[in-house]
Amino acid sequence: MAELATIARPYAEALFKATASDLNGAAVWVEALKEIAKNSQLQQLADNPNFTAAQVFELFDGISASAKVALPEMAKNFLRTVIENGRLNALPEIAEQFRVLKNAQSGSADAVVYSAFAIDNAALADLAITLEKRFARKLNVSVELQPELIGGIRVVVGDEVLDSSVKARLEQMKMALTA
Repeated sequence: MAELATIARPYAEALFKATASDLNGAAVWVEALKEIAKNSQLQQLADNPNFTAAQVFELFDGISASAKVALPEMAKNFLRTVIENGRLNALPEIAEQFRVLKNAQSGSADAVVYSAFAIDNAALADLAITLEKRFARKLNVSVELQPELIGGIRVVVGDEVLDSSVKARLEQMKMALTA
């Protein structure tokens, strides 16, 4: 079977081209669809041959409505296409590739800041400015807590990592002492 990234690429590119006039609006509903599609029970139902694509779509549409996510007609058509082609399991990857294309067009990137402790909004704004200078591009910063870091932060932007956590420094000291 082909890799999910290979399957998702044409869908993400087509969606990117079709929504070029409103990428930010499309990004909102694509993220919502991604979160709903991650549900393992929904995935099992979609894979069940006793359920038709129309039934899966209706269930998906109902879930999005109950989550108060208004799907425009374009989103519904896209979702129907994905379900009819049996690619619901690729929807999270499609969303990720769409986000990468959108970021590339705007000259920005996603940055995940892993921290041992919560970061308040003012500190996060200052950190974002510093990171944008360090990585030389606009960043969409999100924070994830990782208590095992002990202190400090670890920043991941694409395939670049900036690790100033206490855990990383302890590992460096361990390597220096055992070498």
